[in-house]
Amino acid sequence: MPTSSLRAVRTSATAAAAVSLALIVPASLSGTAHAASPVKDPEPPSRMSTVGGKPLGSPGTQMKAKPGQKPPELPKDLTARSWIVSDAESGEVLASHNAHWKLPPASTLKMLFADTVLPKFPKTKTHKVKASDLEGMGEGSSLVGVKEDQTYSVRDLWRGVFLRSGNDAVHVLAAMNGGKDKTVREMNEVAEKLHAEDTNVVSPDGYDKKGQVSSAYDLTLFARSGMQKADFREYASTARAEFPGEEKKGKKRETYEIQNTNRLLTGDFGLDPYPGIAGVKNGSTTNAGATFTGVAQHGDRVLLVTCMHPDGGQGGLEVYKETAKLFDWGFKAAGKVKPVGELVAPAGAGESGKSGDAADRKKGAGQAAAGSGDDEGSGGAGVALGITGACLVLVAVVAYAVHRRWPIPDLARLRRLPFGQGPGTGPDAGGAVSGRDAKASEPAGSGPGPESGSSSGSGQEPEAGTDPVGARKPD
Repeated sequence: MPTSSLRAVRTSATAAAAVSLALIVPASLSGTAHAASPVKDPEPPSRMSTVGGKPLGSPGTQMKAKPGQKPPELPKDLTARSWIVSDAESGEVLASHNAHWKLPPASTLKMLFADTVLPKFPKTKTHKVKASDLEGMGEGSSLVGVKEDQTYSVRDLWRGVFLRSGNDAVHVLAAMNGGKDKTVREMNEVAEKLHAEDTNVVSPDGYDKKGQVSSAYDLTLFARSGMQKADFREYASTARAEFPGEEKKGKKRETYEIQNTNRLLTGDFGLDPYPGIAGVKNGSTTNAGATFTGVAQHGDRVLLVTCMHPDGGQGGLEVYKETAKLFDWGFKAAGKVKPVGELVAPAGAGESGKSGDAADRKKGAGQAAAGSGDDEGSGGAGVALGITGACLVLVAVVAYAVHRRWPIPDLARLRRLPFGQGPGTGPDAGGAVSGRDAKASEPAGSGPGPESGSSSGSGQEPEAGTDPVGARKPD
């Protein structure tokens, strides 16, 4: 065989061998394969809702300086897919980033659940849990420890919702409300009334479901609406409380402490509580990543910040750190920026901002008085809220009508209460937390972990005096 022909045969054989080797040797061991391309974050839609103002429907960051003013620069290391900074009382949006991007909301959706269901039952009403009440919870749901055949007050259940993000407590309250389907339908109706057009509710607890979405703008609307309710403010600002354990015949029912998973309220290792924080709700699921809406007050200024899906891994502290940076920026920038939009008033409010007719306002005042009338202190809200509840609602309505503002009653008083302050011990011990007071207190845990829609919960019977999900630290 000629030399040239022999060389060609050898070359072909070598190439064939190389191909065969490539088929059986992993690319990571071959030394010649290209590294896999990193997965890119999804891009926001080019066009989004313009509710609240045209700039809010544009992708990217929206912020405008007032003529002659030089506001501080926005933090440069923000990674959240969507965020919004707004004045809670005037409704002015100071800055935003993809505010109307429809994203999975995780347990921040529980704010809408509370907007919908919380006014329906007095906090002292009790309910004995049936097995059917707890059906339909997603695998790995965050739990507060509600048990079948045990009796709980409505107050207990709402503490489970707000402090531990307990999907078990949500499902029991939804059952009391006529079932999950009815509750979901009503939540969507309330969202429509609030002009939260980015929101579609599929599950009342925020667990990852196909088609379940909301936005930073909508979540802020839910928080703003909720903070008008005395009970909502109480639960959102409660740092810790006692939750009923199993009731055993012939023995006094024991309780265990639950702590709020809002890390800007309670603090954590490497994270101080935020000064002036008074709520609202956090969440974390596989699809949503971490989400958070917070309200804080410095002086006479009250801000709402919503932050959705920052980098850094699900369940980390990044969502709180980025929220704190946005709060810092907002308090410094207020008065120096031109609003890029507004938080719209609920349906039924005219140009003046007045909501409903005289009968509706009278009914609302009556409900507020009934809902806050008991004299048991809880989370820093007690007799004073019960006495003044009706008046505060009327004052808020009038102020909002005249000044297009929506004051949040008692916010400063709630946030100034020390961590864990309450009238003694037992089921009503609890309290709001301020930044300065909480810094001296023990952190809530070693770090937040995943919530509904990700890693599994225990489901085992908790020992008396312990938090059944404390080791898991759900958000």
